[in-house]
Amino acid sequence: MPFLDLKFNDPRVKKALLQVPRDQFVPVEYQTLAYENIPLPIGYGQTISQPYIVGLMTELLTLKPTDKVLEIGTGSGYQTAILAELAAHVYSIETIEPLIKSAQEVLARLGYKNISLRQADGYYGWEEESPFDAIIITAAAEEVPSPLKSQLADGGRLVAPLGSPGGTQILWRFTKHKDTFIRENNGFVRFVPFTRR
Repeated sequence: MPFLDLKFNDPRVKKALLQVPRDQFVPVEYQTLAYENIPLPIGYGQTISQPYIVGLMTELLTLKPTDKVLEIGTGSGYQTAILAELAAHVYSIETIEPLIKSAQEVLARLGYKNISLRQADGYYGWEEESPFDAIIITAAAEEVPSPLKSQLADGGRLVAPLGSPGGTQILWRFTKHKDTFIRENNGFVRFVPFTRR
């Protein structure tokens, strides 16, 4: 299994990748490729990210078992499940109705109780449940939406790919200290564009 070759500094991240059945989150026609370290289409112009990127973004969040996480872009629900293995509760937002319905079915079937899903415009976050200890954006935006910055707790971490669709994108981690955000560049990536309702 290619997952066994993936290396992360946090052993809990790799454990989560091994525990969550990725084949349950991909269309039937791609299930034979589910455990390859590649992105796969999930319909509606969206993809399930390659396991390494899922693991990397999760590791950059430095999650604790008591953390409350906001995910922007539920997609297939795979990243959501990985986060739920490591955090107390995951709040996830998706704009595409068929995707969130499918993710809800799979996550329920797998027995996750610490996930809340919402179909909405992720730009505005989930204000009534804020502040969040960590926020992850799973699509490329030009910049981090200001509502998400305000919903991040002091000391919280936000991980997002930023850049132009189809152009250069960089995976950034932001750490919030009062009103200041410390940025850390984690290399080039390629994500589908951040979509609005």
